[in-house]
Amino acid sequence: MPRQSPVPRVRVGCAGWSIPTGCAALFGEGDSLLARYATRFSVVEINSSFYRSHQRRTYERWAATVPAHFRFSVKVPRTLSHDTGLVGAGPLLDGFLDEVAGLGSTLGALLLQLPPSLAFDGRRVAAFLGALRRRTTVAVVCEPRHASWFDPRVEALLQRHGVARAAVDPARLPAAAVPGGAAAPAYWRWHGSPRMYYSDYAETALAALAAEVQRHATVNAPAWVIFDNTAQGFAVPNAARLQALLADPTDRAARQG
Repeated sequence: MPRQSPVPRVRVGCAGWSIPTGCAALFGEGDSLLARYATRFSVVEINSSFYRSHQRRTYERWAATVPAHFRFSVKVPRTLSHDTGLVGAGPLLDGFLDEVAGLGSTLGALLLQLPPSLAFDGRRVAAFLGALRRRTTVAVVCEPRHASWFDPRVEALLQRHGVARAAVDPARLPAAAVPGGAAAPAYWRWHGSPRMYYSDYAETALAALAAEVQRHATVNAPAWVIFDNTAQGFAVPNAARLQALLADPTDRAARQG
């Protein structure tokens, strides 16, 4: 019987699976970029789904490329998060969830990033999350960007629907820098600071993040960290450095499995 890889307590990865030329030595061999990426990291965020749909068989192919312990976080399409304003989204949810079902057990989370203009409306959000939860039990992570979302009543609503709130950098306000909502997964999205998508993170910032992640991560509430500063190739070395700072033996064993 094949050896089962342990489930990582902390998952570290990037938005997309591009590998900068200068980082090639960090990865093992593979038949594709995704296969090589998965020799190092245990999670990846699919952001292209925000802009366009992918056929179910495309997701199936990606799932077949990675080891069993690997997980995908898939960004909810902008037609749902931005264009509809979370209203009347049932048919669109059905189509999207049918597509991502192709990932099977490697589908780890759905990422709902909301537009900065979308203020919190309790009735609207409850209806949308209720519709989503009637259709899937997959972990859901929300990244709100309007100040009205950082309020105890929002926390209660997210927890009631089992939705985590991502911690982001740069943060628009202090509360946005720490995870909220449901406990699992504790989820960080670091976009690059001070220049989003471009800036490299200094050692001091990564060390502080490692300490924060270790405080949150438990067996029952794993931590996920995604680096989105991909424009100049800093996401991969930042993610690799965070792995070293965390020095988590379970995560190392999973990557070697």
